[in-house]
Amino acid sequence: MLTGSVGKHITFNSLRKTLGLGSATTTSEYCDYLEGCYLCFFISCYDPSLKRQMILPKKVYFIDHALARLIGFRASEDRGRLLENLVFIELKRRQAQIYYHKGAFECDFVIREGTHIHSAIQVCSEMTDSITREREINGLIEAMQMYHLKKGMILTAYEEETMIHDQGEIQVLPIWKWMLSVVNHHCD
Repeated sequence: MLTGSVGKHITFNSLRKTLGLGSATTTSEYCDYLEGCYLCFFISCYDPSLKRQMILPKKVYFIDHALARLIGFRASEDRGRLLENLVFIELKRRQAQIYYHKGAFECDFVIREGTHIHSAIQVCSEMTDSITREREINGLIEAMQMYHLKKGMILTAYEEETMIHDQGEIQVLPIWKWMLSVVNHHCD
C-alpha cells in the first residue's frame, strides 16, 4: 500500500484502517521499522510546533525508486509523483532536513537549515497544462511568503525558465540539471 502512495499524504490511523490493524500505534511502529531499515521515509508538514508535526499527515518516499514504481499500485503512470520521489532521494543524499508545506496550497518540499526554512521546491512532470502550472506556482509562492524566501524552485522533467513574481524569483529547472548541480551542498 505504501509504495502506491509515494508523495501522498498518509496518516497512521488511515493505514491502520486499510490494513485492519488494531491500533495506530502499531501501524506507526511498523512504519518506524520500515524507515529504520532505510526502505522508506516519512516527512512531516513543517510547523514550529513539534506536537502539530506529529499529528499532521506525513508524506512517504522510497529509497528504491524502481521498487516503488514496480510494486506500487497505480491507476496511471503518475510520473509527477515518481519524479518527486527522485527529488526526495537527492535531497536525502544532500543530507537536507526535509519537510513539506501545507496551507491553502501545498509545496512539495521545504528545507530547514538551523532554525529556519531556507528553500522551497515544487516538483511536477511538466507545466504545459495551465491548471498544473497555476497549482505549482501558487504552492511555491505561498511557501515563499510563509518562510520569507526571495527564491523558489520548480523542478520538471525538461522545462527551464525564470519567472519574476511579486514575491521573488521562481526558477524552473529540469530535474537532471538540478541533480547535477552541487553548490556548497545546499538544496537550492
